Order: sequence, then C-alpha cells, then structure tokens
Amino acid sequence: QVHLVESGGGSVQSGGSLRLSCAASGFIYSSYSMAWFPQAPGKQPEGVAAVDSNGSTNYSDSVKGRFTISRDNAKNTMYLQMNSLKPEDTAMYYCAASPRRAWWLLWAGTANYWGQGTQVTVSS
Repeated sequence: QVHLVESGGGSVQSGGSLRLSCAASGFIYSSYSMAWFPQAPGKQPEGVAAVDSNGSTNYSDSVKGRFTISRDNAKNTMYLQMNSLKPEDTAMYYCAASPRRAWWLLWAGTANYWGQGTQVTVSS
C-alpha cells in the first residue's frame, strides 16, 4: 500500500523558515520524481518545486531562490526547505510522486500518488 506522509508544517512570521518532509513507502521511491504542491484556500494546487529521481530540480518562479527541494533515496524521504516565507505562501502543502520527469510533474500537476498535506501559515 502506498503512503506519502508530510510533516513539518506550522505557523511562522513573514521572513521565517520551515522545513517540510515527505516520507514515502509502498512503491519504488528512487525511480519516481517527487514534487510539492501548495493549495491555498479556494484555489487549485499549484506545483512549486520538483526533483527527479537523479536529484535534478525544477522550481516555479514564485519560490525560486527561497525554497530548496531535496531528496534522500536511502531514507525514502523528500524535503522542502522554505526560507524568506511570505504571507502568500500560506497553504496546505501536498507532496506528490510520478514516474515521469520532474518538469512534467510540475507543469502537468498530474501525479500517481498524493499525500494528505501539512498546513503552512505565514503571518505578516
């Protein structure tokens, strides 16, 4: 059975930092691209960062230079280091997995597996 479990969300002030984690099980994690999709209230999920199975990364313009995505294939875990957080980063953050390339996962927003999400709230 596939599981993607996010953790690390919380409430921070503008300019602060958080580190999200996504623990995966039930599939060949090292063969999958992984990504983070924040969903703000009333909006569709929008991919902001993705990482290929080999570690190559892709970012949306909105987070480039502030967020860093990484993965540890030995631990079946993906991370998102979020710095210089802004109120507009407030969202439920979902992790997602796809056997396709990271750029496609980010662009298409279609994944084989999704987690349950972790809430990030940034106050001004």
